Amino acid sequence: MARQLAQLREIPLAGVSALDLPTLKIQTDEDVDTWRQSRSYQDYAIFLRRLNESVVGRDIPTTDASPSEAIRKIIALLDSLDAWIDEIPPQVSPQRFGNLAFRTWGRRLEEASRLATESDALLGNLLPPAYAAVIPQVEPYLLTSFGSFGRMDYGTGHETSFALFLLCLALTRFLHPVPDEERSIVLTVFPRYLRLCWRLQDVYKLEPAGSHGVWGLDDSSFLGYVFGSGQLRDQTDIPVSAVLHPPLPATNLYFMSITRIHQVKHGPFHEHSSQLHSIATGVPNWAKVNSGLFKMYEAEVLLKRVVVQHIPLGGLLQWDEANATSTPAPTGTGTVDTLGATRAPWASSTPAPSTANVSSWYSNSLPAVAPRGSGPSTRAMGASSTPAATADAPGATCAPWASSAPAPGTTVSSWYSSPAAAPQGSGAKAIGSPGGPTSIPAPMADAPGATRAPWASSTPASAPGTTVSSWYSNSLPAVTPRSSDPRAPLSPSEL
Repeated sequence: MARQLAQLREIPLAGVSALDLPTLKIQTDEDVDTWRQSRSYQDYAIFLRRLNESVVGRDIPTTDASPSEAIRKIIALLDSLDAWIDEIPPQVSPQRFGNLAFRTWGRRLEEASRLATESDALLGNLLPPAYAAVIPQVEPYLLTSFGSFGRMDYGTGHETSFALFLLCLALTRFLHPVPDEERSIVLTVFPRYLRLCWRLQDVYKLEPAGSHGVWGLDDSSFLGYVFGSGQLRDQTDIPVSAVLHPPLPATNLYFMSITRIHQVKHGPFHEHSSQLHSIATGVPNWAKVNSGLFKMYEAEVLLKRVVVQHIPLGGLLQWDEANATSTPAPTGTGTVDTLGATRAPWASSTPAPSTANVSSWYSNSLPAVAPRGSGPSTRAMGASSTPAATADAPGATCAPWASSAPAPGTTVSSWYSSPAAAPQGSGAKAIGSPGGPTSIPAPMADAPGATRAPWASSTPASAPGTTVSSWYSNSLPAVTPRSSDPRAPLSPSEL
């Protein structure tokens, strides 16, 4: 079903030369709040949503008309960068991670991106002469799109830099925000970018930047899962659990990303990629996967200071520090810890305060959904049909990012937990109200009988005064306890 999408604004070329050059702006958590309220953040949100919607129901390779000249030029740029790997072979060194030849590759990228007329000029060959003022604006994003040449690592922040590079080209209309071109960005440019980055990681042994290990979705990439789940969103022939049965066809970015994991990681999938396994076994449909991954990308990438502090901002991507409106954080809000849940080692026990009551950027274009009440179903007539919540199996150990029991007065979050709504009177916007959240995703349940991770607690915590049966016998009939004498013979019922 087609959705009404916001239009991406246009920045006239005549005014680009007057803009400040992008620099590193984010240093504190308060800067992250400023970034979240900035115009550039909203531009990026609109850009990602439009890219996602353009590929719903589409496969790789695309069967559309041949790509535009702009798309062909970007592919040629990425092909040139790939050819450099052959010209700069890895050095013989004992390091497990980070071959020093990657720095040589990076120096060549820095030199070529600053040239304007020579044959090796990357941006000079990519952009027409009228875009001369745009080159210094987009150069920082291109330079940070393939990894850190100092730390010799690669992660989701570098992937975001490449997406912001494409956003700048769209804001200046080198790339046009129309469905056909947006579809080519996702199905043609982005797979080529991923293949280049995967080759850089393999040849130069780049370390994952800020990897969460089994707690994270992927060591280095995220947008491939977002766009890939968008491709599969409205169909029902391929279930979410299909990713558990490799080999997978390279028809969408989600399957391509899963195949990449199997190439670089070994062992049971549920051990080295627990979150992806939990999605495959517990999320009912691709629509919920797609919306949940948008939330997760915002929380784990765009709003993580350690990630976005390396992304330059300003210029085409307006910083808007002077115009950012700040309001006191509502009291009583935050992510509620489930009693007895095992937290990831990198998870913060106290959520960072929010400085504005703004609706989530991923749901601005979606219809409002009535808040869930205490009864089985309190959905208002006409509200969007969000999949119903599935209850956690009694005693099951939740993943650290799953919320299995909301605190009184809070709103249930989806399978990827996000800050819950504030109690009435705290100053937070009500669900469905102007400026408030527009949807209430449902929590994901652990599959009954799922194998526990080794870190799972064998004895579930219980509230005072409650009786909890053993987690492994919730679905079994009661058994009469044996005699206290261990030497007593077995009774007929025990045989």
